[in-house]
Amino acid sequence: MIQRMPRQLDGVEVRVLGCLLEKQQATPEYYPLTLNALVAACNQRSNRYPVMKLSDGEVGLALRRLIQERLVSRDDRGRATRWSQSLDRHLGLDATCKAALTVLLLRGPQTAGEVRSRTTRLYEFGSAAAAEAALAELAAPPDPVVVLLERNPGQKEARWGHRMGIDDPEGDTPPPPLPPQPAAREFDPEQMMLRLERLEQEVEKLKSALSPDTSST
Repeated sequence: MIQRMPRQLDGVEVRVLGCLLEKQQATPEYYPLTLNALVAACNQRSNRYPVMKLSDGEVGLALRRLIQERLVSRDDRGRATRWSQSLDRHLGLDATCKAALTVLLLRGPQTAGEVRSRTTRLYEFGSAAAAEAALAELAAPPDPVVVLLERNPGQKEARWGHRMGIDDPEGDTPPPPLPPQPAAREFDPEQMMLRLERLEQEVEKLKSALSPDTSST
């Protein structure tokens, strides 16, 4: 059963937990993470929405808040302090739910098909239905951590989003859709021929104007 979150997280905390979850599953040989590695993961330009530019101080403050909630832990035994997440244990996540929640924390609302395609380095879902089953488990009462969102106009599929907090500390919103492109003009052979004739006439006038006057020789 999913356990209750202690509170709503801010955007930096969401990104920090998402990155720790991702690196644990995708590159376990480099996990737990140093602060420098975690900051670099938070500021990745790929597989992140929104893209952030967090400082060491911002990530460090988020870690201190999360350690008070027992959602992260630190290891000071090596040359550098390393950080790991405890969210999976707190929520009681299995591998499927862990992978699905990770991509929602890192990339915002997505369809079940998108979750499946974006978790290949974390967990191999056999189908979009399998990914949807994991999302439904995360959305089960009494304390759901994800929710099925209503479809926006023009969307074919509903998207799932996490309920653990906000995704962006600056309240960034998704980029607006591109403006509609003007319809392509229909090709008209007759108009094209008229334009070519006018161009040929202009060329002949230019040739006449540029040619030397032989009448005076």
